[in-house]
Amino acid sequence: MLHTMMPGTEELFEKGMVTAYVGTDPTADSLHIGHLVSIMMLKHLQSCGHKPLMLVGGATGMIGDPSGKSDERNLLSEEVLRHNQEAIRRQLSRFLDFDSDAPNAAEMVNNYDWMKDFSFLDFAREVGKHITVNYMMAKDSVKSRLNGTANDGLSFTEFTYQLLQGYDFLHLYKEKGCRLQMGGSDQWGNITTGTELIRRKEAGEAFGLTCPLITKADGKKFGKTEKGNIWLDAERTSPYEFYQFWLNVSDSDAERYIKIFTSLDKETIDALIARHAEAPHMRELQSVLAREITIMVHSEEDYNAAVEASQILFGRATKENLVNISEKNLLAVFDGVPQGEISMSEIAAGVEIEKALVAVGFMPSLSEARRAMKENSISLNKEKVSASYVVGEKDLIKGRYIVLQRGKKNYFLLTVK
Repeated sequence: MLHTMMPGTEELFEKGMVTAYVGTDPTADSLHIGHLVSIMMLKHLQSCGHKPLMLVGGATGMIGDPSGKSDERNLLSEEVLRHNQEAIRRQLSRFLDFDSDAPNAAEMVNNYDWMKDFSFLDFAREVGKHITVNYMMAKDSVKSRLNGTANDGLSFTEFTYQLLQGYDFLHLYKEKGCRLQMGGSDQWGNITTGTELIRRKEAGEAFGLTCPLITKADGKKFGKTEKGNIWLDAERTSPYEFYQFWLNVSDSDAERYIKIFTSLDKETIDALIARHAEAPHMRELQSVLAREITIMVHSEEDYNAAVEASQILFGRATKENLVNISEKNLLAVFDGVPQGEISMSEIAAGVEIEKALVAVGFMPSLSEARRAMKENSISLNKEKVSASYVVGEKDLIKGRYIVLQRGKKNYFLLTVK
């Protein structure tokens, strides 16, 4: 998980409890799995007896960080930022101890609290004069935007971002005794601006440590799917979808991710990797990764429900499994399979199975439906049905769904309106 660290960082840890912070902008009321690396860094930090601070950038979130971006981000109101901050704290409490009286209990801080009354003239005098424009221009995050293809270039607002983040470090250094900032490798320029400001203004010594930016084996951005981010919030990304994301990563990615996103010890992970190499078709590495991270982010109950839901498409599930899973998981399982609709009045009256298969669009013709019935390949809610079967209200799952199936893999979700 280490990418770069300033000389002296290891020695700092040997001297006693270290207070360290990671920053995130509260641009949504949920974190996504792209944030998980820095969360795991804080989790490891606290488990080793050190004190984690999570800085929510209420002030910097109103501006936007140019690092790794090609466009300026939208600005949010204070009310929205405060709401997002509270939601993020609730999520983080699954990973970090905020509430105990231990000396290394985690804290959440918001830079809006110390920036909101800081006038521009005060900022120019207290911060701006200590860092030269030459120093700021040399940062990769600035150079990449100035030399990029974006038509709007780099605004002054974004240009000052590294000074604002640097001041955060200075403030936490003075108020919380924080001597280490951690983050992704794209934050190195912002982090070192902070250590430089502390050195010039306070004659103090502070340190930076970064982790690699996580990408997939094919070089694409980690954590994105066709639908967008994989969120930690169960309302945005269901536990089933979350579990499936990890279950479907490649072998090489699973080997990297299990070291980064779980708390399993080295011996356990090495043994898992060795077993996986002998029988990769069993996908044990992905199964353990998906289990560990789903339980950590959601719960064991959510994990068990996700496994049960997975059995519906890929295992020997029964009608009972369909009845027992939540409506949200049912829809998530069948997202992407062909779907059709039928009226409640038709179902209430009863529809012969062969006619129903054609009417809803699962079968192209009555002759094809009859052929499938003769082959005994049609199932309704995971149970085989004969040609004389009449579909009725008794077949509704959650009061409005019927799952049709031909053979093992051809599914169709029927919604009754």
